[in-house]
Amino acid sequence: MTECSSMFFPDSSVPGPVTRVEYSRDDDGFPLLHWTGTLDAPPSTDASSARGGAGPGIPLLGEHARDLFTRPHLRGHRVQASGSEIATGQSWSTKLEVEQLDADGPRLVVRTRDAAAGLAVEMELESVAGGCLRGRCTVTNLADGVYVVDGLEVVLPVPDDHVEALDFTGRHEHERAPQRHVVTDGLWLRESRNGRPGLGAATLLVVGTPGFGTTEGHVVGAHVAWSGNSVLRLERDPARGTTIGGGELLLPGEIGLARGESYRTPWVFIGAADDGLDGLAARLHDYQRGLEAHPATQPVVLNVWEAVFFDHDHERLKAIADRAAAVGIERFVLDDGWFHGRRDDTAGLGDWWVDEKVWPEGLSVLADHVRGHGMQFGLWFEPEMVNPDSDLYRRHPEWILSAGGRVPLLERNQLVLDLTRPEVQEHLFQRVDAILSTYRVDYVKWDHNRELLEAGSDLRSGAPAAHAQTLAFYALLDRLRAAHPGVAWESCASGGGRVDLGVLERVQRIWGSDMTDALARQHIQRWTTQLVAPEYVGAHVSAPRSPTTGRTLSLDFRAATALFGAFGVEWDLSTATEEELARLADWTERHKRFRPLLHSGRTVRPPSSDPAVLLHGVVARGGDEALLAHVQLDESSHNRGVVVRVAGLRPDAAYRLTWEGPVDRHHVSRAGTLSADGPSDGRSMLGAELSTRGYWVPRRRPETVSLVHITRAD
Repeated sequence: MTECSSMFFPDSSVPGPVTRVEYSRDDDGFPLLHWTGTLDAPPSTDASSARGGAGPGIPLLGEHARDLFTRPHLRGHRVQASGSEIATGQSWSTKLEVEQLDADGPRLVVRTRDAAAGLAVEMELESVAGGCLRGRCTVTNLADGVYVVDGLEVVLPVPDDHVEALDFTGRHEHERAPQRHVVTDGLWLRESRNGRPGLGAATLLVVGTPGFGTTEGHVVGAHVAWSGNSVLRLERDPARGTTIGGGELLLPGEIGLARGESYRTPWVFIGAADDGLDGLAARLHDYQRGLEAHPATQPVVLNVWEAVFFDHDHERLKAIADRAAAVGIERFVLDDGWFHGRRDDTAGLGDWWVDEKVWPEGLSVLADHVRGHGMQFGLWFEPEMVNPDSDLYRRHPEWILSAGGRVPLLERNQLVLDLTRPEVQEHLFQRVDAILSTYRVDYVKWDHNRELLEAGSDLRSGAPAAHAQTLAFYALLDRLRAAHPGVAWESCASGGGRVDLGVLERVQRIWGSDMTDALARQHIQRWTTQLVAPEYVGAHVSAPRSPTTGRTLSLDFRAATALFGAFGVEWDLSTATEEELARLADWTERHKRFRPLLHSGRTVRPPSSDPAVLLHGVVARGGDEALLAHVQLDESSHNRGVVVRVAGLRPDAAYRLTWEGPVDRHHVSRAGTLSADGPSDGRSMLGAELSTRGYWVPRRRPETVSLVHITRAD
């Protein structure tokens, strides 16, 4: 390789500790990537400076021809007919040459071509709000024959001391459970083949320095902003070092490019932070807060699913709405069960008109009653699905996704409609549009309750269609959003099965999990916010006895758990006592009072020395205010209590610490009681003291949350 100066992208014209990549140019001008991390101010890029010492580097696009024996970033081959014979396997190995490289401020574009292979590849990297990078690749077929794309991924190097990895797994009602492993030589993949990210999705892949945590360590994370099949990859080569990246997982033959056609990957987000997982989360949250679809504010929601399920009794729903308004609810949502034939989950999906047997006067009776209280009115839909027991399926059994005419196995008594068919798109738009227009709906909970099994399309003789289905979902949602700009949208998929930055460009809320038990929700919400800003994450106060676990929890614990997210209620309020309603009203008012802080500040998760205690909170931009939660999950094994260290405050400023909300000060343990004057006994503390020494909280009762409000004392 020709020695040349090191260059950084983005260059010093992009200020702040943003994620940057160090690169140099090979003999033929092809970029070699050496390092990914954060730098407040990149070193000089003067041509006389020596190339950085971060290792041999990897090509911008990893190819076999460049002496790489790792997983190629582009994988595919050409299929060409010659008379009665078909030749396969051509153009399988490329050696792309740079035709143009543009590095302009926050954007790097590299255009390459391999004339022999008949392919062109464009690589884009750009720095986005918050400090992450996002990249994508486009491959174009320039020759005769069909080029079949097996895979195309965005991959960047990570420093050699990043030797531990974190990602997530899970199941229904237990999404985003963290798992860690040591980075070793070889290839490590996480694939999502569910047609959506899935309940067990990796969500985010993070590598970092040994022992990295929420507040400490250097980390680099990758996320694929795509609502379909995806792959995340981590690979350490004995010769070249470690890389991280991802892209769309393509099913066999899903992308075949005729001459002149192109395939473009989803955006892959890669962010670096020197202050642990909280620093990485802050970068991702700041990006989301700059999106056009980001909610200006998040109304307090009451969803009636766990209150009534499919039992839609008008008077009972009105009574719930009356009580909802009295406790300060701002949006009332009628969930599943309002449309034709929908008395349980075995029938009705696809028949999107109001069931006249249940609602003989239409939904206006309820919608007008809700609006009369000053609340918004929302509805549940599941447009992508159909029950075999429905008028739609009986008329059009060919409208489903299937492989070669075989009806896929049922899941939750339903099948998936083939949105790639224009007639299906038009039918769904007309049906949903009619309901939204007739009843002036303010909010849609868009559900997706089964995975895409054997997701082929009859339009392609049963060939895979997961890629096209995802694009069709985006197109349908975008068309409805354009037709109804005043409607807010929620992404729900059996709970948290469709949580990604692709869908977050289009919605104002996600449903993090069907698990509404507050104790289980503590962990789900903690790790969902590693990717998603908390104002997006629906968090509801459920009934005293959880319908998902059967566990009984106090109202204060349930409400304090929901407080930090998109606060809501999932409880039959007609069964609540007057005391419970008054207490819920207090919590609703508390959320509204703290909402500007909770939904704009930096999420912090201080480490806890006690495994029975979780610590989390929000610190305001500028560091003038914070709200911290001490969550006692279970009995502690000792009486030492825990110290809460709060980063992000002004080091030289003095702060006042007070208890917020109901606190059981009469709980006596050998660790001590809670002072009425706050955790610091009324003494102000400097920000520097709070970040290093912290404040102490004694052992509390299990299943309790103690809130501390930190404000400037000067």
